[in-house]
Amino acid sequence: MNITFRWFGRDNDTVSLQDIKQIPGVKGIVWALHKLPPGEVWEEQAIKKEVDYIKSFGFHADVVESVNIHEAIKIGNSDRDRYIDNYKQTIKNLACHGVKVICYNFMPVFDWVRTNMREPLPDGSTALFYEKSVVENTDLKAMADDVLNSSDLTLPGWEPEKLSQLEGLLEEYKNITEEDLWNNLAYFLHEVLPVAESNGIKLAIHPDDPPYPVFGLPRIMKKEADLERMLTISDSPSNGLTFCSGALGANPDNDTVDIIKKFAEESPFLHVRNIKIHNNGDFIETSHLTRDGSINIRDIVRHLSEIDYDGYIRPDHGRHIWNEESRPGYGLFDRALGVMYLNGLWDAFNNGGKEQN
Repeated sequence: MNITFRWFGRDNDTVSLQDIKQIPGVKGIVWALHKLPPGEVWEEQAIKKEVDYIKSFGFHADVVESVNIHEAIKIGNSDRDRYIDNYKQTIKNLACHGVKVICYNFMPVFDWVRTNMREPLPDGSTALFYEKSVVENTDLKAMADDVLNSSDLTLPGWEPEKLSQLEGLLEEYKNITEEDLWNNLAYFLHEVLPVAESNGIKLAIHPDDPPYPVFGLPRIMKKEADLERMLTISDSPSNGLTFCSGALGANPDNDTVDIIKKFAEESPFLHVRNIKIHNNGDFIETSHLTRDGSINIRDIVRHLSEIDYDGYIRPDHGRHIWNEESRPGYGLFDRALGVMYLNGLWDAFNNGGKEQN
């Protein structure tokens, strides 16, 4: 198990690499050039600068999250080939600096949706919260404004330049069906997978978060059958999944333990986090502990230990605890606790804690 930690860069994160270095067991940093808008080529010089900085702290920089896909590719309009060519060049440039996995998603417009960035929990902490009725009856522009005002830092999937075009994007998606989105994903993968494969990089698609349609937009990575269909698009060894227990687990019909058992070998990258699902469809993010949420984190890690999973894994969103001021969901403290919980489970399931290489 190769434990990693997501980091948003020197000028876009409250957490430093020196902080992360003090968390036992973290081997790598999951990174990106977050200030670049979707569709731009990631130039080698910028990549090298970030990778060299990460490595200077003793971490690897094998995993990028995310090289975001331009909406033209998802919509399938006349501009998509230009942006696909840019994506191919970015893959080549990242490979030159040792990147092994690129996480991406195919969610229209929004990478993820929450209705409150800091919902209070009974213990006095706060966490990301999804209130179903708010999403079903919301003013999208108002929600976008709330997200932008919740932090001085760029939030992935809710970048200001994207939200400034929100009305036009929603209009373009009006006639896009789920089948259209599947066809556009297939078109994209058939173009970029040969480049990824020849450069030794795996592409790992992230599930929809939450895993059902929102705001009338189509979503196609929602459940086990969707993961199976995605893998049938191409048998390239570079065609893979990012398993995310919190994203998939937001739908109680998704058995995340069963899903990891079926797809661990096709998942070079894992996000492990817990959420508490309410009967009305709301959910809130909790500590990583199995008993605190609705997802069986213990049995997910148990299976990973049984197959001696050697891919990349990271704790995902954390609560905001101990008065930490941070990017919503991405503070240091609770994610560090998540690392220790994953480490503890892994040790317990592997020969009584025998040291693993």
